Amino acid sequence: MKTFFLAIALAIGATLAAAEETAVTYTVDQDYDDVIFGLESAITDEGLLIDAVNHVGAMLERTKEDVGGTQTVFLKAEVFSFCSATLSRKVMEADPMNLQFCPYGIFVMQTPENPEQTTIGYRIMPEGPMKEVEALLEKIVQGAIEM
Repeated sequence: MKTFFLAIALAIGATLAAAEETAVTYTVDQDYDDVIFGLESAITDEGLLIDAVNHVGAMLERTKEDVGGTQTVFLKAEVFSFCSATLSRKVMEADPMNLQFCPYGIFVMQTPENPEQTTIGYRIMPEGPMKEVEALLEKIVQGAIEM
């Protein structure tokens, strides 16, 4: 199965990077809106509901002058938040402090430096029960960029 995902990632031009060891990211030569559509579909295909979509890129651009900003950080950037009742119960029964990771988030961004590429990713989870959440996030991201 890993070989299958690797072949798909290479076929669509995805690159995996550990962003300072805090996140897993894939940069693809796909339209931003197509990645967003794929992400929404992949989340709902898992039987999950999107709790919130934070429009971080729009907020930063809207408030740029008010806070003394001088550059456009993102052309587009959103963070999708969602949770799994089943998986959350499992990881929080193992350790109630896993509450800090809920809801789970997947981010999508497009930067002025690379307007033809879209980056999608998620935070790396700590060792232990939260690795199961990380596996779910990876499955959802793969589903999003395979569409």
